[in-house]
Amino acid sequence: MKTLYQTTVSVTGGRNGHVKSEDGILELDVRIPKEMGGAGGHTNPEQLFAAGYAACFDSALNLVMQREKVVSTSVLTATVGLTSNGEGGFSLWVHLAAHLPGVDPARALELVQKAHAICPYSNATRGNIEVRLEVI
Repeated sequence: MKTLYQTTVSVTGGRNGHVKSEDGILELDVRIPKEMGGAGGHTNPEQLFAAGYAACFDSALNLVMQREKVVSTSVLTATVGLTSNGEGGFSLWVHLAAHLPGVDPARALELVQKAHAICPYSNATRGNIEVRLEVI
């Protein structure tokens, strides 16, 4: 299978560290959120994951709408939660909420489900974490 794109990001300091992509476009500090006892004030891995998943899923949704000739401007919101898995480790969950103005809710849900089938983030997480889909 041909790789269409790849990138490399380096991190030092983990959740209280610094993130930098190989091209320097992404470069920022990450901190443990206040809700987890950290200083907050910066982004964190869950926010970065939510942003990446939302952008990727919205692109998949727009591709599905284009293929099916549905005209709407989608707004995709991703909520990511971090939980203790009860075994000393941690797990994520994701809630994806799509707003498709002017599209019948049943049809919108069908489009969202089709996007979920082709989105690379959805395919990477399928069976590993809870992903809830919603049309709003």
